[in-house]
Amino acid sequence: RIFEYLDIKADIVDDPEAVDIQPERVAGAIRFDSVRVNYVSNNEEAQESAKTGDPEPRWALDGIDFEILPGQLAAFVGPSGAGKTTISYLIPRLYDANEGRVLIDGIDVRKIKLESLSRMIGYVSQENYLFHASIRNNLLYSKPDATQDEMEAAAKAAYIHERIMEFADGYDTIVGERGYRISGGERQRLSIARVILHQPKLLILDEATSALDSASERYVQAALEPLMKGRTTVAIAHRLSTIADADRILVLDHGRLAESGTHTELLQARGLYAEMWARQQAESETA
Repeated sequence: RIFEYLDIKADIVDDPEAVDIQPERVAGAIRFDSVRVNYVSNNEEAQESAKTGDPEPRWALDGIDFEILPGQLAAFVGPSGAGKTTISYLIPRLYDANEGRVLIDGIDVRKIKLESLSRMIGYVSQENYLFHASIRNNLLYSKPDATQDEMEAAAKAAYIHERIMEFADGYDTIVGERGYRISGGERQRLSIARVILHQPKLLILDEATSALDSASERYVQAALEPLMKGRTTVAIAHRLSTIADADRILVLDHGRLAESGTHTELLQARGLYAEMWARQQAESETA
């Protein structure tokens, strides 16, 4: 059974004409051009359509168009299931769009080698994976030739160095399977230190603080601020207060782009974003 899985052909592979792009040549512009995505195969699609009477499949993203300039912080918000995480999957080619194009610096990501995409993109999600190994080895995963000084600098930037030094074994401390021996906030800061060591040109944050308590969230937010400087950042957010200072906020609803603008502009528009903001403010005051 294991070998059957190992023999499965990957859906996402390098195009024969894919190019290798060095990270230093990446400016960081991102553009979605009429992107449509659904996660159902043709047979499942037909069965579902027959059951519901829908003439077409339901799209996770349906005709998405936007552009993010190099160095901008673009935040994606919206109700659960609106398509926010799907956006973050398409940029590093964890999935491919069914229709339309996703471009980095004007090049379709399907024409960029997967190894190049890995080098240029850093990803911090709600649940980051730590290996059953030492803190040192978990950090070196992103840059195997990093020096001790580089590791410590990254850990300090992520506000985790002092906590590491409190452990008896310091950087040689074993974190356990998926990092179960350390707290959620510590796992997240270690993951951020690993991304800092990687030095990506593009940064994707998928609800990076939503699973943390308020104290841990403050630490993680402080660690993210220097990491985002000078990098194109795509932030998927649930708590709107964490992205109020974004250069651009894009509001998704049922797979479509409902509105976009700055925090102030969207509040003045009195649309979906303003409704979500008012609801979260009321919940915060009640809490």
